[in-house]
Amino acid sequence: MRTAIRRMIDHKRSEQSRKARERLASRLEVPIGEVADQDDTLILLFMCCHPSLTPASAIALTLRAFGGLTTTQIANAFLVGETTMAQRIARAKQRVKASGVPFRMPTPEERTARLRTVLHVLYLIFNEGYASSSGRELHRADLSDEAIRLTRMLQRMLPEDGEVAGLLALMLLIDARRPARTDAAGELITLAKQDRASWNQALIVEGTTLLNQVVSKGAVGEYQLQAAIAAVHDRARRADDTDWPQILGLYGLLEQMTRNPIVTLNRAIATAMVDGPSAGLALLDEVADRLNGHYRVDAVRAHLLEMTGDKKAALDHYRAAAEHTMSLAERRYLTTQAARLRMPLQSR
Repeated sequence: MRTAIRRMIDHKRSEQSRKARERLASRLEVPIGEVADQDDTLILLFMCCHPSLTPASAIALTLRAFGGLTTTQIANAFLVGETTMAQRIARAKQRVKASGVPFRMPTPEERTARLRTVLHVLYLIFNEGYASSSGRELHRADLSDEAIRLTRMLQRMLPEDGEVAGLLALMLLIDARRPARTDAAGELITLAKQDRASWNQALIVEGTTLLNQVVSKGAVGEYQLQAAIAAVHDRARRADDTDWPQILGLYGLLEQMTRNPIVTLNRAIATAMVDGPSAGLALLDEVADRLNGHYRVDAVRAHLLEMTGDKKAALDHYRAAAEHTMSLAERRYLTTQAARLRMPLQSR
C-alpha cells in the first residue's frame, strides 16, 4: 500500500508538471502544433534558457515552468530569499514573452550557447527529486526520473559532449543508491549506514562505463568530477572502504573549478575523514558565512563536533539544523540525532 500510494503521488505530480508546461506555453503564446513529432519538454527547456535571460533567471524560470518546483524550493537552491526569487521568475517570464522566440528546437549555434544553462537546470531538477528541499517525502521520483530521461535524450543528441555524459553518469551513480536511502517507514538512512547490497548495480555499471569513456577523451568538467566522486563512493563495498583521500583530492579540484560554497562544505567533510574532525571544522568556519545560515552548515558542524566527542555542542547544532530545514524527512532525522545525544547528557 505504501508503494502504491507513493506511485499515485508521483503520477499526480507528473500530471501537475505537464499541466504547468502547457500553461506556460499558453501564456507565452507559442505554437505547440509545430512540434508535434518532438518532445515538447526538451524544446521548452531550451526555450526557457534563451540568451535574452541571465543564466540565473533562465534556470529559475525553467525550474518553475516544467520542473514543478515552488518558488521557495528554487530560492533554497540559489540560497536567496523567496521574494527575490519570485521577482526574478516574473521578470524572466516577461522577457521570454517579449522576445517572440518560436517554440522549436534551437539551431546548433543556439544550442551550444544555451547548453551550459540547460545542464544546470537538469542538475538542479535531479537534486530536488533525489533529496527534496521541502515537504514530507525525502524523494520526488517524478523529478529525478524526468531529469535522467531528458539528460539521456541530450546525450543521444550530443554523444561527443563530455559534460552531458558526465552529468548523466552523475545522475545514474547517485540514483543507484535511492533504494537504500530510506527504511520501511520512509525514514532517512545516511550513506554510511545504507545497505549497499540494495544499490542498483545496473545503474552503477552504466554510470561508471559512461564516466570512463568521457574521462579518457581529455578535458574534464565539473559534472565529470562530481560523477568521479560518486563513483568512488559506489565502488566501496562498505563505508569503511571508502577512498577518502581520493575524494578529498577530487573535491579540491572541483572547488578550484567552481568556487561553489556547497563544494567547500563537502570538502570539509572529506577533510575530516582524512585529517580529523578538527581540520574539517576549521574549513567549515571558513565557508560558513558564504552559506548565510544554511541548515547544512549546522548539520555538518554537529556531525564533526560529535566526532570530536563534544556531544553537548553537537546536540545544539543538530537542533539548529532541524529547526531551519524545510524537509520533514531531514528534520525527523536531525531531531532523532539530537534526541540520541540528549539522553546520555540527561542521565549524568
